[in-house]
Amino acid sequence: MEKFVIQGGRRLSGSITPGGNKNEALPALAATLLTAEPVTLRNVPRIRDVEVMCAVLAHLGCTVEWLGPNDVRICAAGVDPDRLDAEQCRRVRASILFAGPLVARFGRVNLPPPGGDVIGRRRVDTHFQILQALGAQVNVGKGYELKASRLHGADVMLDEASVTATENALMAAALTEGTVVLRNAASEPHVCGVARMLAKMGAEISGVGSNTMTIRGVPALKGCDHTIDSDYLEIGSFVGLAAVTNSAITIERVVPDHLRMIRMTFEKLGIHVEIQGDRLHVPAGQSMEIRRDLHGHVPKIDDAPWPAFPTDLMSIVITVATQCKGTVLFFEKMFEGRMFFVDHLQNMGAQIILCDPHRVVVVGPTPLRGGRLESPDVRAGMALLIAGLAAEGETTIYNIHQIDRGYERVDEKLRRLGAEIVRLPVD
Repeated sequence: MEKFVIQGGRRLSGSITPGGNKNEALPALAATLLTAEPVTLRNVPRIRDVEVMCAVLAHLGCTVEWLGPNDVRICAAGVDPDRLDAEQCRRVRASILFAGPLVARFGRVNLPPPGGDVIGRRRVDTHFQILQALGAQVNVGKGYELKASRLHGADVMLDEASVTATENALMAAALTEGTVVLRNAASEPHVCGVARMLAKMGAEISGVGSNTMTIRGVPALKGCDHTIDSDYLEIGSFVGLAAVTNSAITIERVVPDHLRMIRMTFEKLGIHVEIQGDRLHVPAGQSMEIRRDLHGHVPKIDDAPWPAFPTDLMSIVITVATQCKGTVLFFEKMFEGRMFFVDHLQNMGAQIILCDPHRVVVVGPTPLRGGRLESPDVRAGMALLIAGLAAEGETTIYNIHQIDRGYERVDEKLRRLGAEIVRLPVD
């Protein structure tokens, strides 16, 4: 076990490069199971969740070869679908993404319950409703047993615009007999990235980027070379970090189209960024004044499926708002446990009212003071790290393996900006 020890209240400066999008990399790793040919994935973040997914693939019989720090080649020619490692699958939510490719290519899978963050109930119903509609038999017990001689085409309406269920459906549909239409599909950038990868492998997909996608199944897929996009959630985190530390920071390799709603949300908090090509610059000296709605009403920031504001940045912007002048309501619609980190911010001096499991009111600005914190999940952990860098005095964050699940070597990146942060073993 390790911890971060942070000396806060320092201004940072310089440039930083985000890692590859975790939420594209994990389904891309699962998609390598759809073919017996080698698949090369580039710009893969070397984070804990990726390492777990690679371990599961290796246990299934894949060859997993790291070609460089962030490039991996996987060949699933010798896969045994009956060798899913239950213990490893329980360590990561994304293990549910093995369902679609394994049942599509091999006709069977016995999937253990997935793990992941404890941020409220996380339904898996949509995944199996889709696979049943494509012809799979699903038996639910302690895990999920799926069988199908061959999946077939169908016109399917998702009962929620689930990102991972859409990805599972895309992977399964690629090898179906017939045509699959997915309605109310998720359209986040990482979903589009997975669709582009499948197209390189020979899948026939139309409607990418919309909420209705059509997939014409093919008998077999081939290998490909695919590059993962930069993680717009990590970029949003760094924008928040720059603002609360009054730092001038440049973020490299951004995809501007992924950041439209994120930029609009930061503008509500009095934070402006500049984009030139694939570089984003956050100037120092931001106004940090919350912009009221017309007629002086208290503004609201809420989340929803793409292209709305992403739930994974809610913890970040709540932390940023504690350093902004004014009052703002945050409404977390997707997870009933997302807000249960704000007590840490309250203990650091933030003025936050927890209205219910889904809503908090933040009144700022309030100086933050260092303290002893514990990371409850990936995004809340990063939010607390940002709070520690903004606070006066020393902050210690425990349970940092949660942060490592989503952010690659974040302490090293921050030290290059001038942050005083060290990683130490826990006694």
